[in-house]
Amino acid sequence: MGSMTDASKLHSVLVVDDEPQVLKAIEDTLEGEFLIYLESSPREAIGVVESHPDLSVILSDQRMPGMTGDEFLARAREISEATRLMITGYADLEAVIRAVNLGQIFGYISKPWSPEHLRLAVVKATEHYALLKELRKERDLLHNLMDNIPDAIYFKDRGHRFLRLNRAQAAQLGVERPEDAVGRPTSDFFPADETREHEAEDDEVIRTGTPLADRVRRLEKPGGGARWNSTTKAPINDEKGRVTGLVGISRDITERQLAEEKVRRLNRVYAVLSGINGLIVRAPTRDELFRGACRIAAEHGGFPMVWAGVVDRSTMQARPVAWNDPAAEFLEAARHRLAVNGAGAGASPVSIAVTTKRPFVSNDVERDDRIVLKKEHAERGIRSVAMLPLLASGEVTGILSLHATEIGFFDDEEMKLLNELAGDISFAMEHIEKTERIDYLAYYDSLTGLANRTLFHERLEQKLAAAGREQHRVAVVVMDVERFKTINDVFGRQAGDDLLKQIAGRMRRYSVDPARLARIGADHFAAIVPDVRSAEDFARSSQTRMQQFFGEPFRVGDTELRVSAKAGIALFPDDGSDTDTLFSNAEAALRKAKAGGEPYLFYTQQMTERVAENLALETKLRRALENHEFVLHYQPKVDLESRKVVGLEALIRWQSPELGLVPPIKFIGLLEETGLILPVGSWALKRASLDHRAWTEQGLKPPRVAVNVSAIQLRQRDFVDIVERAIMEGVAPVGIDLEVTESLLMDDVQGNIEKLNAVRGLGVRIAIDDFGTGYSSLGYLAKLPVSSLKIDRSFIVTMNKDADAMTLVSTIISLAHSLRLKVIAEGVDDEEQAKFLRLLRCDEMQGYLFSKPLPATELVALLESSGLR
Repeated sequence: MGSMTDASKLHSVLVVDDEPQVLKAIEDTLEGEFLIYLESSPREAIGVVESHPDLSVILSDQRMPGMTGDEFLARAREISEATRLMITGYADLEAVIRAVNLGQIFGYISKPWSPEHLRLAVVKATEHYALLKELRKERDLLHNLMDNIPDAIYFKDRGHRFLRLNRAQAAQLGVERPEDAVGRPTSDFFPADETREHEAEDDEVIRTGTPLADRVRRLEKPGGGARWNSTTKAPINDEKGRVTGLVGISRDITERQLAEEKVRRLNRVYAVLSGINGLIVRAPTRDELFRGACRIAAEHGGFPMVWAGVVDRSTMQARPVAWNDPAAEFLEAARHRLAVNGAGAGASPVSIAVTTKRPFVSNDVERDDRIVLKKEHAERGIRSVAMLPLLASGEVTGILSLHATEIGFFDDEEMKLLNELAGDISFAMEHIEKTERIDYLAYYDSLTGLANRTLFHERLEQKLAAAGREQHRVAVVVMDVERFKTINDVFGRQAGDDLLKQIAGRMRRYSVDPARLARIGADHFAAIVPDVRSAEDFARSSQTRMQQFFGEPFRVGDTELRVSAKAGIALFPDDGSDTDTLFSNAEAALRKAKAGGEPYLFYTQQMTERVAENLALETKLRRALENHEFVLHYQPKVDLESRKVVGLEALIRWQSPELGLVPPIKFIGLLEETGLILPVGSWALKRASLDHRAWTEQGLKPPRVAVNVSAIQLRQRDFVDIVERAIMEGVAPVGIDLEVTESLLMDDVQGNIEKLNAVRGLGVRIAIDDFGTGYSSLGYLAKLPVSSLKIDRSFIVTMNKDADAMTLVSTIISLAHSLRLKVIAEGVDDEEQAKFLRLLRCDEMQGYLFSKPLPATELVALLESSGLR
């Protein structure tokens, strides 16, 4: 029968019953609210179901000729997602209830039914259909999302069987469709050793209920090569918290691994480049240069085979003159066939490099037809070779041969550095080959052996080019030896020359790279300092170097001379972007330093002033530590309900004879930058312990004292020993606690947990300071051995006016209490703040409302007035 109602937006209902009067009654009841289809034959009704996929509800009688209602609804279930209802009499009730329990139908309507009862059942069925439709949409969306994520995702049960997986995981398992792997165990897809490894990880996750993160595994590709996966596995819990299985996510990190490997390779080449640049100025002969280059390439660069040879222009081959041990064996084994000795058909790698004046590179020796010594290379695991031509006066006079075990080692970036390396060696060779004195003097100072002004400018130009590419700062330092003319006049030129040689000797001894030094005038020296991080650090290290250069007296003949120097400094790119400008500005800074009597000056006056201010403050801080100028002030922590003092925080102050009482914001940062925070922090722990003991010996009952710990202190390996030595100065039981900032705890969480557990074992409690300003993981927070949280004062001072701040404070308090931690509010300065904190059930407060930080002497009176005697 056709539809009796035409309303496209209504839910559609199919009614199947062999009694016309029943169909009519149902139609009258539902008409106007639903789109109704009426059928008296179950077989005809199947056709309606097939042609109307948008059916919401199917309502069927149980007893009908030709097909029972449950048989019809079972067929309909295979075709449609409509919600199914049964109309049944008492006699069929047991079978219908069984069908409901089995999920074959949504529900039933007992005869005789009332219109209200019928209508209500159909309404509930449509609601059920709508809900399931939404859930199916959500499910389909999630499945679609999961299948289109490039990461491999899978779910397993406790028996290592796959429950669900996406297409990426199916591809990794080698099955066409994800459903082909469902129900199958891990062992169906992996060799026995890999299966044991996977199942051991799965069992650990299931047993401990703890995720395993970032397990990196190397896998061989079927066609050769390798790929890397990073897998994370996490437990799946049921509503009672029991682990029922696990979920795994596997990410292809091949590109990342290859990038890391590339960085390691580049670092090896950088190490070779750096080492050979230092060698260049020390090697007096070509053979020594070659031997040193081979040693550095093998030791610093990790090249398993390396040799260097001199080119015979008549044969276009090379005669090895230097090599490492494995290369010696290789050369001997290939003596009759080695291309460098003229063997082999066609052009050899050496002759190619000599003829083209360009490096010969083979990144796959086994498949490269130009390599005639495949067997000799393969026996030693060599897969890549580079022959670097070394040029002098425009001609190839030498070869440096490097061998690597990795396929594709010598890519563009490596070759860029190696070409620079070959250029540096070539530069050295060219000068070594021109042994005449005049050529040597063109680049080196004959008296001191340091580079002269010309070579210094060339090297500076090279360093600036590299710094420009890498965006590093470079410093040029020009130094003038004071009173040198007077020394020459009084003691003679020979004494002056001897003094200059001694100065140059000290410079070489205390410099990282002597190639950066030069003598640029009679009593003028210069230095290049690459990769300057900050002007302050540079000024600090420069003071150390000047002390090393000129601190000890010099002995000239029988006379002991004390000599000092002035220095001018220019920074690239701040004070000049080219060699001439930078050098000129360094000389200008030197002239200003000499005129003003300063030991050194930066070219930019503001830089000098800033550095001078910071260095002066650093000097005062070092003197303050020596002269015991640091003091501790104590700020009470009070119970919010009783307003009784329940704790103290020790705060470092600097009682400077010149500056007065200096607040910590003025000097704590510099203490940390210079490392002085270590002795000052140790002093603070010891001082707090001594003060606590002194108060106890005076008959007081002082509360526990909290001392702040800096990042540098916590990172020290002997941190626990330092704390233990400090608290030994106090009384037993221990009355000292530690406060550690939230962000600091998140740095090396596991290591910090171990250290803090050891400290807690000494009887010391730990509080998290400035909570709310960092990014704590709640999982780690629960594992940290802390007893309290301190809410950062920035939230306290704004919470009365800022609803978000109030919410955050409330949340922190609730979170802390759920973890059985006490909560201390910092910066409480008025009663309104205290009132809100009390309402939020905060435990303690600290701030000017109760007391400012007090010296130890004034604190005694406060403790006595608080009844702590």
